[in-house]
Amino acid sequence: MINKYPYVNIYENKKKNSKLSSQILYGEKFSIIKKYRDWYKVKTEYDKYVGYIKRGKFEEYTYKPTHKVSSLKANVFSRPFKNAKIKMKLSFTSLLQIRSKKGGFLNFDKYWIQKKDVVPLNYKQKIFKNITIFKNVRYKWGGKKFDGIDCSGLVQLFYKFNNLYCPRDSGPQLKYLKKFKSIKKDSIIFWKGHVAICLSKKKLIHAYGPKKKVVIMDVKKTINLIKKTAKLEVIGIR
Repeated sequence: MINKYPYVNIYENKKKNSKLSSQILYGEKFSIIKKYRDWYKVKTEYDKYVGYIKRGKFEEYTYKPTHKVSSLKANVFSRPFKNAKIKMKLSFTSLLQIRSKKGGFLNFDKYWIQKKDVVPLNYKQKIFKNITIFKNVRYKWGGKKFDGIDCSGLVQLFYKFNNLYCPRDSGPQLKYLKKFKSIKKDSIIFWKGHVAICLSKKKLIHAYGPKKKVVIMDVKKTINLIKKTAKLEVIGIR
């Protein structure tokens, strides 16, 4: 199946007050494991994440993405004009099948998006090159979007953007990613249940629950702060 909504929430179980665990972004594929009255049990194609989504109108997979959203947030228009009606907003790494172009706009499905907000699907860069676009985005457990993201979601999105696999949660990420001996630019620091990305030897960025947003902080001060407040030691560097 293919998701044609801006996003779909994945929940831990099929209950009304269930906890959010992840999200499926526009153009991402998933399979339905089991159908219930109001829910689907699903598995995502990219990271094999299993959870529950609310029933909706989803298409069988015939979609072949050609581009991906490279901006933190991209406006989607009804027509190829900046003053046209905004139909929805897509988040970083959303997948699109571009069919035509007109001026500074690209057409996908029945919508239009500005060229500046997308890149070809095979585009790659240094993994965390533009991670600071998420600075000040609200912290949200299970989130992967411009309006809310968690620490492991932040790591995963930038691997996905570069067409690389990365597990969804910090525990599996620690096991999967290559080990490094020391902290340096683009190193990933792991604590039990938390993860941060180094912008340099001295600065890191992370979706930090206590600050309620994505923040840039001093590496040594952060390690000491988490040790003091959460009683957690660094358990790995990747």
